[in-house]
Amino acid sequence: MIGFLSPGVPHLSYQTGVEHIKLTINNRVEKNLDFRSDTVTKPSPEMREAAYKAEVGDDVYGDDPSINELERVTAKIFNKEASLFVTSGTMGNAVAILAHTHRGDEIILEERSHIYVNEVGGLAVMGQLMSRTVQGVKGHMNPDDIAKAVRADNIHYPPTSLLCVENTHNSAGGIVLTVDQMKSYWDVAKAHDLNVHLDGARVFNAAVALGIDVKEIAQYTDTIQLCLSKGLAAPVGSMVVGSQDVIDKARKYRKMLGGGMRQAGIIAAPGLIAITKMVDRLADDHATAKLLADGLTKIGIKVVNEVQTNMVYVDFSPVGWTAEDWNKACAEMGWKSRGRGTGTRLVTHYGIEEEDIKSFLEGIAKRV
Repeated sequence: MIGFLSPGVPHLSYQTGVEHIKLTINNRVEKNLDFRSDTVTKPSPEMREAAYKAEVGDDVYGDDPSINELERVTAKIFNKEASLFVTSGTMGNAVAILAHTHRGDEIILEERSHIYVNEVGGLAVMGQLMSRTVQGVKGHMNPDDIAKAVRADNIHYPPTSLLCVENTHNSAGGIVLTVDQMKSYWDVAKAHDLNVHLDGARVFNAAVALGIDVKEIAQYTDTIQLCLSKGLAAPVGSMVVGSQDVIDKARKYRKMLGGGMRQAGIIAAPGLIAITKMVDRLADDHATAKLLADGLTKIGIKVVNEVQTNMVYVDFSPVGWTAEDWNKACAEMGWKSRGRGTGTRLVTHYGIEEEDIKSFLEGIAKRV
């Protein structure tokens, strides 16, 4: 008999020679005191059970019923023709961009966007694409600046074919782009015959913060990449949504990049729960982030962003702390954080509750 048991984790008990698998799930939220990112979320008990029970089949042949259902439901939620399950947000952005462009094209991005800064130069390596960046204010690009960045039809210039947008905008502090802002991008893009791809890794955070259906954001995009494995707490995966022809191209690029999956329903089944049952609770993350920001401000630690969603960017130099001081204090209280220089990003997520934030603030106040 071999087994393990920890809070919120299935207990699998195997007995040789007997068809016996016992699954016990603790239904309370598993504590996850980790501010580094919402990528560290643990799957919910329901997700773990769904993975265990998932129907599976070879997805390359289109035979995995769990993936097929996830793709069907996701397309419907975003009011798009089709969707594609991919292993990560970076892969999702890559296959969407490749599906929209040709080698030698130029794409327009905000200068601190995740695609431009944090995705290993994939658009240049895989797509042989040029990047043209636009400076944003709180992640928002001025439509006039976008228009100016579009290349004229000239033998010396690469053709501009795609505008990439990010909502929420990570580097700007989890800032939400409004529906009106999304429409302004769409209008200028279409006036110049550009497609629009949204890096919507946290697009549900944006919709929840705005109090709207995500379809309202999606209507001003040609494709969207959205993460299941961040605030929605699925263990693996992202989705790409768009028209059928673009998703067909993206599927082929997914295969080229090694993303053709076999019996992957065991990771798609938790994703289906993520997208249908974990969206509304994002409001809790936004509330705990605001509680955290207010508490740190009272202690004397500077909050440097407007806290709209689940991110709090801080500067702890006003209390005389270095990154080492911050990291040590967090570790002493059982929290993971990643201070650098004089500041850090703190991200709230599933597994961090109001009581945890209050306890954290009490602990920091005693150490300052």
